Formats: sequence, structure tokens, C-alpha cells
Amino acid sequence: MALSVLICDDSSFARKQLSRALPDMLAHNVEFAGNGQEALELLRAGAAELLFLDLNMPVMDGYQTLEAISREELDVTTIVVSGDIQTEAKTRVLALGALDFIKKPITKEQLAAALIDFGILSATQRQTPEKKPPATTTKTQQPQTSLIDTYQEITNVAMGQAASLLAELLGVFIQLPIPNVNEMDFSDLQMFLADAHSEEDLSVICQGFIGFGISGEALLTFNNASTEDLSKLMSYHDSGTVENKMELLMDVSSILIGACLNSIAKQLDINFSQGSPVILGQQVKISDLLASNNQKWKKNLAIEINYAIEGYNINCDLIVLFTEDSLPNLARRAGYLMEVE
Repeated sequence: MALSVLICDDSSFARKQLSRALPDMLAHNVEFAGNGQEALELLRAGAAELLFLDLNMPVMDGYQTLEAISREELDVTTIVVSGDIQTEAKTRVLALGALDFIKKPITKEQLAAALIDFGILSATQRQTPEKKPPATTTKTQQPQTSLIDTYQEITNVAMGQAASLLAELLGVFIQLPIPNVNEMDFSDLQMFLADAHSEEDLSVICQGFIGFGISGEALLTFNNASTEDLSKLMSYHDSGTVENKMELLMDVSSILIGACLNSIAKQLDINFSQGSPVILGQQVKISDLLASNNQKWKKNLAIEINYAIEGYNINCDLIVLFTEDSLPNLARRAGYLMEVE
């Protein structure tokens, strides 16, 4: 008898992608949850024997869910599927009782191989017939995937890859948020960023990008405390000098901006030509910075990712802005990912 399956992810795009990757024998009895709390309610009711669990979710994240499963001794086999590919993330979820960790975006081949390795699936069962019956759903379980939700999942993967590179360089654990992704007018963007940064003085680096009719700019912001702690972690001497601060900011930006843009482009199956990073200012206010460019950004797609380093007073924001005339091409490329197989 086939196992009952629960897919827990706050992204409807990710839930659909994973359900499509399931081998045929597992695809007929599938439930869905948008966060850990919903998943626990289903598990307590005996709704699933096999759980695919995301890490970064609202209400209750994957780590908290694993802790609750262990504490309540719920009978379920858990495989984490996440865009947070830090080595420490994998170590932590395995210690909390997860059977395996698979990085996003997942493929049918990767999933089948993992299930075979752990004896959940046999080699003969990985074959999929020509016509695969749809997974069972309820009207609230798997809503129609929106374009914004697709952008958010693309961002989740890109965010995790950038964080993994920085974590490896610094020997730390990066605490990842749920990224903010929205289409907004310039005035809304100003209000959003002003609220997020409370008019604090920031150092800001900007890097432009363009490719396949899509263009924009990435802004990376640091407060003063973050710069000082980063200097210590990266062993910069005389970090108080202007030259060394600039070098430090450039080094971090090349990792976070470069990795994020490269991952977004790869998922969209395009290439971005990236300009050289430029320091727009040190100890400036983000609202003043945006005000000087108010003719440039009328309407845009804005992505905001806040990176925090566990155990340190280090906090930086990556803001990726796509221009208004890029939105049709961006939607077209993202639409290919949304197509049902």
C-alpha cells in the first residue's frame, strides 16, 4: 500500500513543484500545508506517513516543526526540502530527526534517488506511466500559483545559495528570513524601505544588471554596527579607515549580490550581465538615496532579503529592483516555470 504524503511549504509554487516530482506510487494520496502549525495538525490526525518539509515559513518554521514532531513522538518520516543549503542547516535538521535534506529546486530524479537510498521506494517503482493521475487535494490545500508566489520561490532559492557562500567564508550560520517580494509604485517602495530602516544611517552598495530584456539594480545596505563586526569576522586590520571599509563592503557585496543575481538568472534560464559594484554612500539614509532617483523608478518589482548572522550584531539588507519595462519579460520567463507538465 502506498504511503500517505504531506508536503509542507508556504509557497504554492514549491508545493506544486514537489507534488509533480513525486513518483507515481506516492502521487495519489497527498495533503498540503502552508506552515508547520498546519502540518502538525494534519500529522496529529494521522494524515501522513511521509513529510516533505520546508525550513523558512511563517507561523512555525521547519526547525520548530521538527522539534514538535520529536517532542510529541509523531510517527512520520521527514525529508527536508529547502533553499537554505548551508552546511549547518543540514546538520541541524538531521540532528532534529529529519531523514534527509534535499536542496531546492528539486527534480524527479533527485527525489527518486533519495527515496530509493532510504528504502522508501524501490528501483522498479521509480518508473512513471505515460499518464499520471493527479494527486488528491482539497479546495484549500493547493491554491492557484500566482506570479508573485513564483518570484518568491525563485528568491528563496537564490537567497539560500548566496547565504551558503557567505556562511562558508565567515564560518557562521546565516539566519534567513521570508523575503518580501512585491510589485509596487515608487512612492510605496520609499515608504516600505523607510519603515524597514527607521531612517538609520547606512552604507549602500549598488550594482546594475541586464539581460534578455530584463534590467534593474541591486542595493546592499549595512548599518555601522554590522560593518564593525564584519571587519572582525573577516580579519580586516585597521578596519576604521575609509579604504578598508570600502574593501570590506565590496567583498561582501560580490558574494551576496553576485550569487543572488546568478541564481535568479539560472532559474529563469537566462544570463545577466552585471556591472561593477559602486558605493553610493556611507552613513546615508535610504530615503534620501531613493529620492535622488525618483524619476528612474516609477513602478518596479522589489525583492528585499534581510540577512542576519547568528551570534553577531550583523544585519544587512539586499534589495533587488527590476525596472517597469522589465516586468513583461520577467513574467514571461517565470511563466515557463509555472507551466504544468
